Order: sequence, then C-alpha cells, then structure tokens
Amino acid sequence: MDEPSESAGLQSGDKIIAVDGKNIAGTGLTNRQVHENLRGEKGSEVKLKIMRSGLAEPVEYKIIRDKIPQFSVDVSYMVDDEIGYIKVSRFSATTYNEFMEALNKLENQGLKKLILDLQDNPGGYMDKAISMADEFLKDNAMIVYTEGKEKRYNSEARAIKEGEFEDNPLIVLINEGSASASEIVSGAIQDNDRGLIVGRRSFGKGLVQMPVPLKDGSELRLTISRYYTPSGRSIQKPFGENPDEYRDEMSYRYEHGEYFVADSIQFDDSLKYTTSDGRIVYGGGGIMPDYFVPLDTTQTSTYLNRLFLSNTLRQYTFSYYEKNQKMLENMGMEGFIKNFQVTDKMLNELTSLAKTNNVEFNEEGFNKSKELIKLYSKAYIARNIWNNEGFYPIFNQQNEVFLEALKLFDRAESLAKK
Repeated sequence: MDEPSESAGLQSGDKIIAVDGKNIAGTGLTNRQVHENLRGEKGSEVKLKIMRSGLAEPVEYKIIRDKIPQFSVDVSYMVDDEIGYIKVSRFSATTYNEFMEALNKLENQGLKKLILDLQDNPGGYMDKAISMADEFLKDNAMIVYTEGKEKRYNSEARAIKEGEFEDNPLIVLINEGSASASEIVSGAIQDNDRGLIVGRRSFGKGLVQMPVPLKDGSELRLTISRYYTPSGRSIQKPFGENPDEYRDEMSYRYEHGEYFVADSIQFDDSLKYTTSDGRIVYGGGGIMPDYFVPLDTTQTSTYLNRLFLSNTLRQYTFSYYEKNQKMLENMGMEGFIKNFQVTDKMLNELTSLAKTNNVEFNEEGFNKSKELIKLYSKAYIARNIWNNEGFYPIFNQQNEVFLEALKLFDRAESLAKK
C-alpha cells in the first residue's frame, strides 16, 4: 500500500460522504471541488466518513496527508522463460528510474527478449525518453534532433553510454495514442534498426515549445523547433487546411479506415527516408510501425461499452472480490491466472447488476462480447488483489498488438544481431 488512503484502510469502491464533518454527498460538488476538500499540507490530518458496500453504518477514518506517488511504469513481468514485458504509460520525472528498476528485475528472472509497450503513452519528459532509448542503442547512435528557424534552437541527442539492453531482441508496441516522447523512443529504435516496431501509426506530435509568461499570469507557448528522428523524419503531423482535422485526428483515422487497413495510409514519396541499414521509412507525421496490426473489433459491442461506462464491470468485480477474498488469495496469482474461470452464474449476477445501473440486457451484444466480458471480469478481479501484476497478464490475452508481437521475435532477433 503506497497511498495514504490505502495505508489508512480505505478500499476501492468506498464512497466519501463527509470531509472533516462537512457533508459532501448529494451536494453537486465537482471532482475538482472534492479534491480541493481533500488536499492539504503534508503531515496534516483529514477526517473522512465512508459508506462501504455491505456495512449498514458509515465508517470514519483519520488520514495523515502525504505525497501521493505517481508511477509511470504500470507493470513489468515475464511472459515466459525468456520474454519480458514492460508497460510505460507516460514519461514523468521518475520514468527512467522506474524503467531501469523494472528492467533489472526482469533480467534477474532470466530476461532475454523484451516487449516495451508504449501504446496510448502520450509522452512527457523528453530527457527521460532519451535516457531510455540510450539503454538500447550503441554509443554515439543518434536518438533525436531538433531544428528551428534560429540555430540557437537546434540540438541533438546521441547515445552516450553502454546500455543495459543493447544486444538483445527488442519489440516496441505503439498505436494511435502513442505521441511525443513515445515517438522519440520508437523512432530512434526504428531508424537505427535496433528493434521491431509493432502496432499502428503513432499520433504525430513533435513540436518543441517554449513557455513565455505574460503579465496577467497566463502563459504563451511559442513553437521554436521540431523533433526529427535519426533518419531525418519530422515526427509532427502536418497542419492541413482544416484545423479540425488535426484536433479530431483519432476520428479522422477511424473514418478513413486507418485502424483496420495499412494500405489506407497514404505516404508522400517526397518524404521517403532510409534507416541505418537502408530500409525505407516515411515521414509525414507519426511513426509507421514495421509490422501493422489492425484494430480488432470483432468482439466489441454497445452493450460492452455500456457495462464500462456505467461502471458495472468494476462495481461487480470489486463486490465479487470482497465476498471471496480469502478463496482468491489462497489461489495465488499464478494459480488464479491459470485456473480461475468466470462462470455463467457470475455473468448472470453481472447482467442483473447492470439492469440496476440502467443498462438493459441486450442478448445480441452480450453474445458477441461474452468472451471479452469474461476476460475483463477476471482481469479486474485480479487487479483488486494483485494490482497491475495480476491485471495485465490477463488483459493482454485480448491485446491484439501484444499477441502479434509474440510471434515476431525471429525478426527482432535478426535486427539485434546486426
């Protein structure tokens, strides 16, 4: 337990009804206003009154405020005896240290091949992305450079030390939600022919902005340069005549079929570049993976989406965990992942709860999404006990990009040997 609330005994699913004797339930407070009521100086005390499922009376807690840890490496685990997996959700001030800790842990468990998952990673601290890339690249290999209208804004970053994982097979996962610092890492790996990039084209966010404070306390962000991959590709997606096209990038790609067919992505031959070994790559915004994986929507449905939006899935899985905590913990994480099955009885309980949350049963949608509902239910139950260490090994069983990557280590191995 790393957060102050967890240390005090609060649980997922608890409802805060009062803060320091002040009622906040049913008062129309926004999330921001609730946070303002809870925040305070480190070491100060706040009293909370909690309603918990299964208890007839509210429970009171005294919590000592402390710094809430922010982690950017969501999980690291061994997929099998040789393949390790590290999921990085953003690049924060602590990302590089978290990554190295995860990498060293996996190496002690026999790591020989690595999957680095940067899907839906929006970026963050560029220096941490550069440090991470340095762990994979030989000395003096270009990682990224910037160019602006004025030379003083030009810069470059190269690998400067012997990396921890320079010679082993590497696969990097990206998708349309991978941006900025994620694109710096994947672009450096691709252009140096160091590893295999798998997934879908990244977002295309590669502008360097300088903050300029204004007298009224606001701030102007002035674009001073662009990021370029080692081959010379601009990461930034170009601004078209219609600004809405850039703002609605995700919808635009979906409507034009880019999530499903690689050939729907049009490349400009004037933006053709080559990697260090002579492979052709294209500029024009974002990083196009070496191996394209279409989005799998065969099991998704409106009914499944409503189970998520109504919070029914999380509500049910937390309730199931509370009622069966000892049995689940006695199974152990490995036993749970291998042997636990979501039964029809559990699905009936879930759909009944959904009705109380105004989600009417839809037989067609349920049948289409049944296997996904079972998998998500199992994953969220595991998260309640073992956090992300239990969640991701189950969740990734439906992650089409991850599943394809497992089949591609022969190609990644040939790149590592060059």
